[in-house]
Amino acid sequence: MEAELVVLGAGPGGYTAAFRAADLGKKVVLVERAPVLGGVCLNVGCIPSKALLHAAKVLEEAHEMVPAGLGFSRPPIDLDKLRQWKEGVVGRLTGGLTKLAQMRGVTVVQGTGRFVSPSEMEVSDERGGVTRLAFGQAIIAAGSEPATLPFVPRGSARVIDSTGALEIESVPERLLVLGGGIIGLEMATVYHALGSKVTVVEIQNQIIPGADVDIVAPLLKRIKARYEAIKLATKVTSIEERPDGLMVGMEGAAGAETQLFDKVLVAVGRAPNGRQLNLEAAGVRVDERGFVPVDRQMRTNVRQIFAIGDIVGQPMLAHKAVHEGKVAAEVAAGLHSAFDAHVIPSVAYTDPEVAWVGLTEAEAVAKGVAFGKGVFPWAASGRSLSLGRDEGVTKIIFDKETKRILGCGIVGPNAGDLIAEAALAIEMGADAADIGATIHPHPTLSETIGLAAEMFEGTITDLMPRPPARSARG
Repeated sequence: MEAELVVLGAGPGGYTAAFRAADLGKKVVLVERAPVLGGVCLNVGCIPSKALLHAAKVLEEAHEMVPAGLGFSRPPIDLDKLRQWKEGVVGRLTGGLTKLAQMRGVTVVQGTGRFVSPSEMEVSDERGGVTRLAFGQAIIAAGSEPATLPFVPRGSARVIDSTGALEIESVPERLLVLGGGIIGLEMATVYHALGSKVTVVEIQNQIIPGADVDIVAPLLKRIKARYEAIKLATKVTSIEERPDGLMVGMEGAAGAETQLFDKVLVAVGRAPNGRQLNLEAAGVRVDERGFVPVDRQMRTNVRQIFAIGDIVGQPMLAHKAVHEGKVAAEVAAGLHSAFDAHVIPSVAYTDPEVAWVGLTEAEAVAKGVAFGKGVFPWAASGRSLSLGRDEGVTKIIFDKETKRILGCGIVGPNAGDLIAEAALAIEMGADAADIGATIHPHPTLSETIGLAAEMFEGTITDLMPRPPARSARG
């Protein structure tokens, strides 16, 4: 089989690259090891997790309306139906991708691809068959997989990763979430709502490392009151399988301890698949961690081979991969394109959601950037109060001299939707006056972005005005 362009991996980056290249006239072959398109994100990641998080939100919101006079009995939870509903959501999206591939004339080959030269690939299917694929150009979009730890028992049904967690085969009475990052906390949200007693262990001294401490503080306060325990600056040292559960050894500020859990969710990050593709046969350089270095046009060191998505480095986010996929396809088709995003937003779809984009306050201090900030507490937001959630915060970081927006952090319901305005403002070079003078609809949560800008400028009327936020230089 021959192709002008072969794309290895059909996740959001891969199928985007394949479809864009086909639209530009390329004869494209899309190789995917799974029986359906969509990759980790659509099948065992972003989409099914958000479906389950919506179910969790419905359960939590029903419970929280009791003080308002709306009493609901706890609904019976049918895991089989919940699983079927989640899979239905996934199926609609993956089925749509199959149709789009057919409409664009993209040939889909199912199997595991590995390079055998700079212009050839072998694709092995699950029946043992091997297809030899010759190509003029290639885009590597092979993604990543959950990271593992050496002391975690292999093959134990009581140990699950993010993929296993999404299967919701059962609701354990006691669940340990190993890792206080985005994936671990999202799954903790789901299992807590379904009835598990959740303990989260994070080796660093804050949840969601990378976000500012004050932005994650409302989430931390909420889950501390609801979960069995949140153990920060704590290391899991051992996991031993026993007939009645998993005995877990931990070390933290209070010393060493052991506890018995019904299941352990390992959510300590993801590892790129760069060392699983026989890239050395194609002459493509792979670093010691398994990442494939690329330039701004997404080219590897082999000119006709590109790489995108998780495999090229952090952040490992689907929306980053999509934009990289378009760039790679356009460059392969001869267009002058490059990946030049100033910022890439991050979102934790927890309850409340946490989102940030651009420079964080901690990064500004560490880099010695002269900055000011505008912070608007959602306790002064009519829309937030009407939702029964007043713990949210919107914080915007501005350049001290130019007053241009440098970064933004938001915590509260729908923070993931709100952060896009800040991302666009950074890309467009907006300053505090631009944002504050933009009329936001009332009453909405989006107002908090404009009001945070007014807090920085000292023009706010919804709260007592303050002088421009104290500037700082780390």
